[in-house]
Order: sequence, then structure tokens, then C-alpha cells
Amino acid sequence: MADETVTTNAVERPSVSFEFFPPNTEAMEATLWKSIERLAELEPSFVSVTYGADGSTRERTHAAVERIIRETELTPAPHLTCIGASRGEIDDIARDYWDMGVRHLVALRGDAPKGSGTYTPMAGGYAYAVDLVAGLRNVADFDISVAAYPEVHPEAPSAAFDLENLKRKLDAGATRAITQFFFDADVFLRFRDRCAEAGIESSIVPGILPITRFPQLERFARMCGASIPDWLRDRFDGLDDDEETCRMIAASVAIEQVRALQNEGIKEFHFYTLNRSELTYAICHALGVRPDRAAA
Repeated sequence: MADETVTTNAVERPSVSFEFFPPNTEAMEATLWKSIERLAELEPSFVSVTYGADGSTRERTHAAVERIIRETELTPAPHLTCIGASRGEIDDIARDYWDMGVRHLVALRGDAPKGSGTYTPMAGGYAYAVDLVAGLRNVADFDISVAAYPEVHPEAPSAAFDLENLKRKLDAGATRAITQFFFDADVFLRFRDRCAEAGIESSIVPGILPITRFPQLERFARMCGASIPDWLRDRFDGLDDDEETCRMIAASVAIEQVRALQNEGIKEFHFYTLNRSELTYAICHALGVRPDRAAA
């Protein structure tokens, strides 16, 4: 009998990145660092640190980034927005980050401070994210990520306008776009196709939000214009007081989502962790992103 050679078609390990937000209490800081330590085992390409949409967490963001650099081998990517600072002030923040060793930034317009109504560009500041990207590229050779909206930014007059704005940000010097969260894989895939048709060649990275609490998710979705499919509401129906079952269903939903995207050739994923590691770690395991035990 002839010898047979058995081959295994292993799925390529995708690239993952994680988002954290700066803590404002000692308890939240402890949770954050416990999560960072756990997820660091997965060797993410970078970890982003949010900056209050209205510019309200500048010092805490800076402190979190500084500690990540000092105590880990992770690549931090602090958020910067156009809100509440002049061009000179933002440029100085970027230079400070460069001097700290930061080479990756997430450039966002940001939202108007609560109670101030619609967004109005600050006199003497960067008006929009495209202007911020161009300005940061003049400061230093940063790797810059920007935001994308598969279901259209809530303030955009049309999907075509929103897509053109994304293209302008990438043409201004951004490296990749990270999407707002979504739950229907087809929403992302249709958006990816529209980006390609518009001549966008940069990476469009799906943003994945593991569901920790469904009522909280509904608030997030209303704020950013993301849709919640009926099938997803049905899965969590009646579980408001059943935290354990919610966690199991949340893991199942997210794993289905990322595997569906992976099967369509998606090789990069960005996780909105909400400073918790458990669900993100489990989802990454299902994707094939696991600690290198041999190296350890």
C-alpha cells in the first residue's frame, strides 16, 4: 500500500488589536490592568486607549499609555480628537507621545461636549479628522488609524458622503480604518465592497463589541447609529437577571460573527473590550489567536 501524506490546511492566525479606556477609580484601574495582563498573552498588534469623545480624559489617557510603555511590551495607540484644543496644543501632545516612544495614534473628530448641541469646529483647532490626520503626519511619521461606519455616521448627510470622508482620511495619510461595531456580518461585507468600489485599498478592520450587558449595548447602539438585529434581541430576551447565561450567549454570538468574517477572508479584528478580558480572550481563542506556550 502506498504511503499517504496527510496535510493540514491550517487557518492563518489573524491579527488582533484591543481597545481600552482610561480608568477613573482604583477599582477600575485594577480591572483594567488585570485585563491588559491577560490579553497581552495574545500578542496583539496594538492596544488603543480612548480619549473622551469631548476631550475629557486627556491626562488619564496619557497616564495609561505611559504605564503600558513602562510595564509591558505592548504597542499603545492613544486616541486623539479635534475637541477642546488648538492645533498647537494637539501637535504638542503628539510630540510628547512620540518622545515617549508612541508610534501609533487613532485620529478622531470627537463629539461635542454634552449639552452643547451639534459639533462645531474650534477656532484655531483641527476642524475634522481629515485635518487632524494631515496635521499628525506633519508632526512625525505616525502609524494612524481612523474610524469607519458600516451603517453610516449618525451626522453624515448620506452614505456616499460618509464613504468619501473615509477615503479623504485615508488619502491624508491614515494607514487603516477601524469600524464602529456591528452584529450582522453582511453589514460589514457590503461596506467592504463599497470601500473597494470607491478605490479604497487600505485595511478596513472590523470592530467587534463583545456584549457584556444588553441594556448597555442598546444605549451604545442608539448613540452611534448601529443596528441591533431582531435575532440578537431574541437571544437575550428574558435574561436581564441571568448574568451567567448572558455571558455564554454573548460568547457564542461573537464567535459566530468573527468566524463568519474569517471565512470571508478577514484577517484583522479590533475588539472593544470595555476593559474586560474574559469574552475577548474566549473569542480570540476560537479565532486561533492563542498564547505561545512554547515561547513562554
